[in-house]
Order: sequence, then structure tokens, then C-alpha cells
Amino acid sequence: MVHELWITALFNRFLAGPANAVLDAVHYPAQDPANPWSDWLVCEILVVLFMVVLFSILRARLSVDKPGKLQHVFEVTYDFVRTSAEEIVGHEGPRYTAFFGTIFLFILFMNLIGLIPGFDSPTMFASVPFGLAIVTFLFYHGTGLRANGAGYIKQFLGPFLIMIPLMLPIEILSHFARPLSLTVRLYANMFAGEQVYLTFINLTKLIIPVIFIGLHLFVSFLQAYIFMLLAMVYVGGAVSHEH
Repeated sequence: MVHELWITALFNRFLAGPANAVLDAVHYPAQDPANPWSDWLVCEILVVLFMVVLFSILRARLSVDKPGKLQHVFEVTYDFVRTSAEEIVGHEGPRYTAFFGTIFLFILFMNLIGLIPGFDSPTMFASVPFGLAIVTFLFYHGTGLRANGAGYIKQFLGPFLIMIPLMLPIEILSHFARPLSLTVRLYANMFAGEQVYLTFINLTKLIIPVIFIGLHLFVSFLQAYIFMLLAMVYVGGAVSHEH
């Protein structure tokens, strides 16, 4: 029997009806109508709600004269993401700061929720990194088409006409491999980190868990940053006019 989080049990008890209605509407009925909610989806929804509340509070407290600690933290985060985007993507990078920042914070909070007893990191379930990878895949191709128009297709054809039969399939395969690479990297690292963390939490009580909590924090930040960094690299390649 698959372990079910306490919060997921509450969702299945009180919100099974709405979940089944949505799944039936998209012609994807739940395998178990009595338990349509899964742990990763519930934790992901909680992260979204947390972010909505957090940024609602942040917006209400924004001040030019007396910025609070929360505002300082997110101003530093914004400057970091914007500067990274400008360095990697180029002068058009700041245009996409909202997307990069959202991806970074969303993944980071999903990674960190696993540190709270009774919750799981959604990113240690393959479907969540895969969904994020697909969104990134669609986003950078969309930005490439907007920036270069039909000329974006030339990036897949190579520098010479004679090379098109060789370059086109290679480029298509390499681009379709990117979502797989993003998925496996985030999923594998978070799954392994979560299992190590949980194992030592069960074996010890104080000193060693503190060490592995620190390691989990480091991995959470690192994987969120790497995902964002790769998204920037892909967008930079897509919008480049010189590519």
C-alpha cells in the first residue's frame, strides 16, 4: 500500500468529488475514485497557495522609504535573477526575469517543503519536473519565434544548405532531449536527497540530522538554480540573432 500523507488524506476525504469532476471533464478518470488526490499534487497546491499569500503580504508591505526584511530578501533575489539573465541571455535577458524568477522560486519552495515533517517535496516525483521541463521547452521556443520570426527555423538547419539533412535531425533530437535532461537532473537529485534525509532522520535524533538538513537546503537551492540557469541558456540560444 502506498503511503498517504495526512494532508492528502484530508483532500481525499473532503474534496474527492471536485477532483473526480475535473478528471472526468478532461476524460482522465481517477484509477481510484475514492482517492483521486496524490501526495505530489497536494503539496504542489500548498506551495502555490503559500506563494500567493507570501507575495500578497510582500506587495502590501512594499515601501520606498522603509523597506522591511522581507522586501530586502526579494529585492536581492530579483537583482540576482535579473543580473544572471542579462549575463547569460544578453541585453534581452531582463525581459524574461519574471519567468526565470518564478521558475526558480517555485522549484525552490517545492524542494524545501520536504523539510517540513508530514510533507513531501513534489519535485521528487518525476511528473512534476517533467511538467516544469515541458513548460520551459515551450517557453524558449515561443520566445525564439517571437524574437526571430520564421528565421528561428534556420537555427535547426546548419550554416550550409548541404548540411540540412544531417543537422536537422540532430538539432531536433537535441532539443527534445532537453526536457528529459531537465527532468532527470531535478528528479534524481531531489529523490536521492530526500531519501538520504529521511533515512538519517529515522536513525538519529539531533546532531546528524542537522548536518543533513543543511545538505538538503544546499541541494534544494542548487537544483533550483541549475534549472533556472539552463532555462536561461536555452532562452539565450533561442533569441540570439547571431546564432
